[in-house]
Amino acid sequence: MAKEFDRDSISNTLIVAIGLSLVCSIIVSSAAIVLKPVQQKNEELFRQQIILEVAGLMEPDADVTVLFEAIEERVVDLESGDYVEGVDTDEMVTIPDDLDLASIGERARYIPVYHVMKDGEIEQLILPVYGKGLWSTMYGYLSVAPDGNSTRGLQFYAHGETPGLGDQMDKEDWRAQWDSKELYGDSDQPQVRVIKGLVPDGIEGGEHMIDGMSGATLTGNGITGLLQYWTGSHGFGPYLNNFRESS
Repeated sequence: MAKEFDRDSISNTLIVAIGLSLVCSIIVSSAAIVLKPVQQKNEELFRQQIILEVAGLMEPDADVTVLFEAIEERVVDLESGDYVEGVDTDEMVTIPDDLDLASIGERARYIPVYHVMKDGEIEQLILPVYGKGLWSTMYGYLSVAPDGNSTRGLQFYAHGETPGLGDQMDKEDWRAQWDSKELYGDSDQPQVRVIKGLVPDGIEGGEHMIDGMSGATLTGNGITGLLQYWTGSHGFGPYLNNFRESS
């Protein structure tokens, strides 16, 4: 006599569960593959939008792709500060501990930079910068005038700093301070920094200082560290020095 099929048996339950898991895995994997190009396009548009915003070119309801036509992307070898082509942009460089003011451990050797063009001339340089804050890695873009020294703006687009404190970096009035600050003093060493409290009127060196954020001293220290790293000799320093010499 044939054994009656038991739908509620443990083995049958496991078979059904495994089958459902396989089907769900296939569906999720297929969806990820199908949606990946869309996600990549959205990420690219978001990156372009942030670059346009820090450059002061973003307009309400404007076509980001059209506005971005004023931006020229080049790749820089950070060791020499020269433009390069056809290189492996995934090549990583370990940052010596004594130079790692951004606390990131390593960085790419070849990094894209962005020229804001006007009438065939470079009006701004947009540099990607990132480093550790209090709770997170902060990612942003720094806008620099073609003299390689004067800032035009700084904007972060991803971070996990304390709401109501560290996220003051996202407020327009704090970001407005980054217009016309100086990265360097009489030497090639970066001087720009976020201080504790407000920058006193007429203070010596005030051209390098940014008001601190109340209750977020460590976030401010992180911003100072990442900027002094990325504008220093192991970051974009050689590249910016080329601009200072040519201007």
